[in-house]
Amino acid sequence: MAREPVVATYSICACDLGAGQWGVATQSKFLAVGSVVPWAAPHVGAVATQAYANPRFGPDGLELLRSGCSADEVVARLTGADDGRRQRQLGVVDAQGRGATFTGVECHEWAGGRAGKGYAAQGNILISRATVDALVDTFVSTTGRPLAERLIDCLAAAQAAGGDSRGQQSAALLVVERDGGYAGLSDTLVDLRTDDHTRPVEELRRLYGLHVALFRKTPREEWLPIDDTLRAEIEERLAALRQPTLEAWAGVENLEERIDGTDVIDPVVLAALRGAR
Repeated sequence: MAREPVVATYSICACDLGAGQWGVATQSKFLAVGSVVPWAAPHVGAVATQAYANPRFGPDGLELLRSGCSADEVVARLTGADDGRRQRQLGVVDAQGRGATFTGVECHEWAGGRAGKGYAAQGNILISRATVDALVDTFVSTTGRPLAERLIDCLAAAQAAGGDSRGQQSAALLVVERDGGYAGLSDTLVDLRTDDHTRPVEELRRLYGLHVALFRKTPREEWLPIDDTLRAEIEERLAALRQPTLEAWAGVENLEERIDGTDVIDPVVLAALRGAR
């Protein structure tokens, strides 16, 4: 019987209960790790499945969480029903922020995990325990910052501490929030993947910067009033770009989520317009 591929990696499942966000970040010497490891649903929880990964742990784990199981119960039920559990690794954070992690006894060294309030961190085929410790220490020390940023910092710290002993290839970040995604019609707040890159965590951070520029909301009180002088400048720049309206140009540039009326302008949009050629 064919064996599953070894998703040798490190990951962290985590939540920010105050923000109503759950997420997973992961890095591996494995092509497109984001297609296998991270799973999350708002007010349900987050799951990471790796090592000789069982991808069904993702959807099945979320379903168990929806039914009211705790993180510990989900780990026990998934691994208890799986004949391959000795080679599996699993992390879970539930709707109440309880974390649980599992490392099968036949996972390749170094392998292990830590779980606590709001997180479950784990890794296999690592340089040492320091990689998992860096995930946890960074998460705990960055309380108060946006969850997505904290998770990227966790990956960077884990890599600096040694990371996957085989090297780097891919990374992924998934964060969910009820109605927090595109146009308020999606629960996916952030879903970014670096599938094949020499420095995947650095590339993931770059992609997140683009995500913030395109989709994050500037507080309304920081928007700029469009007076006659600014309106004339905007119209001149749009004419030079052969765009009929600011809204039309924003749609071309994927900035439509930052447009709301014609009397005020998001400073991010204005900066992009001034830099457009």
